[in-house]
Amino acid sequence: MTVIISKPNKVLYDSPKSFRPIVLLNTLGKLIEKVIGERLQFLTTANNFIHLSQLEGLKFKSMTDAGVALTHIICSGWVKRFLKSTLVFDIAQFFPLLNYCLLTLILKKVRFNNHVISFFTNYLMDRKTNYFWNNLSSSMLDVNVDVGQGSVLSPILSALYLSLFLYILEKHLKISIFSCLLFLLLMIDSSSPKANHSILLTTTFSVVTMLCQICLKSLVL
Repeated sequence: MTVIISKPNKVLYDSPKSFRPIVLLNTLGKLIEKVIGERLQFLTTANNFIHLSQLEGLKFKSMTDAGVALTHIICSGWVKRFLKSTLVFDIAQFFPLLNYCLLTLILKKVRFNNHVISFFTNYLMDRKTNYFWNNLSSSMLDVNVDVGQGSVLSPILSALYLSLFLYILEKHLKISIFSCLLFLLLMIDSSSPKANHSILLTTTFSVVTMLCQICLKSLVL
């Protein structure tokens, strides 16, 4: 069941973005999701699959860690008399755009138990809901959103999804990169702002292209 709620303080309500769909789930289902999410966090941490630059949405990591790491990198550059430049990407519609086929392959890559992989294969496919708005209701409709925003499983599934992307970036691009759930932060250092700008321009094109290849799109902030 999905309830459509109007967002407050909007001038017009003639766009879907003026409304927020709230999915009402069975309480027992939420509890099961919580248990599975905790277990996935433990298993993922145990096999060191998560990229070290992912600093939010995971156990024992927070924005404080991101701030400390960022400060360390900047100060290290100052010692070498380098200038630092940063660029932040906001990954738009991150959770709804996760490709469940690729996510299933990543779960296999992490070597999760076959029962876990089978669960998520079914969990992310062939889902239906009906929508309620004021006194109106719809029939049962297909839901094409792969990972729901707000689910307790979203942080760990998104971290697994992005880890593959970050490992590829690390291999091909000689830059510092941090991932804070929905944001990617790139850091470049060189002896001049002009050189930084040139490197960031080339890197931005590569990052956006690679995000599109894994079914994501980005907004440069």
